[in-house]
Amino acid sequence: MSDAARADAFRWVEENHARWSAWNAHIWQLAETAWREYRSAEWYVKTLRAEGFTVEEGSGGMPTAFSATWSNGPGPAIMAYAEYDAVPGNCQAAVPWRQPRKGLSRFAGGHTDPHSALGMGSLTGALAAKAAMERHGITGTIRFMGEPAEKVRGSKPIHAAKGYYDGLDAIISFHPFYMLPLCNTARWDTHCGPYYAAIYEFLCERPESWLQGAVTDAAGAPIPAAHTAARAPGANDAVVAMYTLSKMMRDHMLPHTGTWTLNETILASGQATADNLAAQMAMIMFAARAPDAAMLKRIYAVLDRNAEAAAAATHCTVRRHWVSKSKPGLANHAMAEITFRNLERAGAPRYGAGAVKLAQQLQQELGLEPMPAPFADELSELVPPQEAERRLRKDLPSWQTHYTSDDYTDMTWFAPTVRFYVGRAVLKAPPGFAYPEWALNALGGMPATIDPTVETAAKTIAGTILDLMTDKASLARAQAEFRMRREQAEDPLPWCDYQPPVDFPWPEYVDTPRGRAWWIPATAADRAMERD
Repeated sequence: MSDAARADAFRWVEENHARWSAWNAHIWQLAETAWREYRSAEWYVKTLRAEGFTVEEGSGGMPTAFSATWSNGPGPAIMAYAEYDAVPGNCQAAVPWRQPRKGLSRFAGGHTDPHSALGMGSLTGALAAKAAMERHGITGTIRFMGEPAEKVRGSKPIHAAKGYYDGLDAIISFHPFYMLPLCNTARWDTHCGPYYAAIYEFLCERPESWLQGAVTDAAGAPIPAAHTAARAPGANDAVVAMYTLSKMMRDHMLPHTGTWTLNETILASGQATADNLAAQMAMIMFAARAPDAAMLKRIYAVLDRNAEAAAAATHCTVRRHWVSKSKPGLANHAMAEITFRNLERAGAPRYGAGAVKLAQQLQQELGLEPMPAPFADELSELVPPQEAERRLRKDLPSWQTHYTSDDYTDMTWFAPTVRFYVGRAVLKAPPGFAYPEWALNALGGMPATIDPTVETAAKTIAGTILDLMTDKASLARAQAEFRMRREQAEDPLPWCDYQPPVDFPWPEYVDTPRGRAWWIPATAADRAMERD
């Protein structure tokens, strides 16, 4: 590829800064959560069509997913993608103090990682590459996917199973930095591992039969239950029993080695029924991350037994619904090298005087002495993938091949894939001090502190797309490595064998007489946080 095409792509990113910065702020402000990103997906679809892409809405049977394609003639098909789901309970305004977005509960959605920047870095990079391809006559196809519900590893296993990654020549996966040493680098050998999530739905559909026949008269006939008789435990008690049993059994699921986690979320609880009625329905979701699939299967064998026991004890029935079954990732050194070269050309994020001032205001708000250089030193450093791998492996057992989880891994089974990270604004902390979550969320929403991440990511993605379109030898090397790793990989996980889990009580925004609001209304305490 000529240096001129890359320079034009980089220049496109710079010249369109005001436009993509406003786009990013818009998605961040929407802050829609898993499976309910209606306005965010609608915005992406409209924007991509305006930029000349053909877009399929609702791809894979998921209302907030999409699949977009633009082609400039025969050539490689390269894919990037957007995520745009936020996290419940993290509502924060783009200001250097604690404040929910105006009119909303502090328990509403907010971007934590932030996926707003993830999607915008990828979109801007794809559009910059497209502009350079048009100007320089570079032929090929750019695919751009909309991937909802990443926080529950939602869409990618479904897109994979339904063929949306078939026929691709390479895939680019970007994420803002969230843990060291994966900052301004790419993964090398140790990629993310598999992930399972399932909802256990408890129903108390025959409360009247609780203890039926247990009390009889002298003749042995059942005595009808009085209004004051004990009622059936019901679904709330089932969830509590499931929760308690699973906490108790955690030590008996897997050995205390490697890095595995099991977390739970209560999605629904009893429908706020009257105090003298059994709770009819309650749901609890368990999400497990582990280095390999065998460990996940052992975890869910215990959870399934716990669910049956909890249901039996509380006069309920139980049904398990899969939310995600995500595969372990396959490495690709060639893709990591191509991408890191472009990250070097783009350079680490650079923070101007405005960003420094906001960071210092935030420190002062928290009672700290503002620092002359408030941002973490690691944000200005580039780490070669091999060095990041060495640092990552320091605290991992030698047998562990995968670490943490993210569902980009499903893509790695279809085409050579890179996973790279760009620094996002985090602050230095005095000894013994930890910043609250709202501070990190706020830094992800203020243009001065988040735009540097988007710019670096966009340039890196644009350059990588152009390299893959024009450098046949490098693409062939990546594809040969992919075929080798694919053939050698053990794959004990089936592809997604469940329907998109969109019809569960996921938290969401609602339209009310008060206007658009989070399903948990704002309180006086929330409004008291607002400043003029």
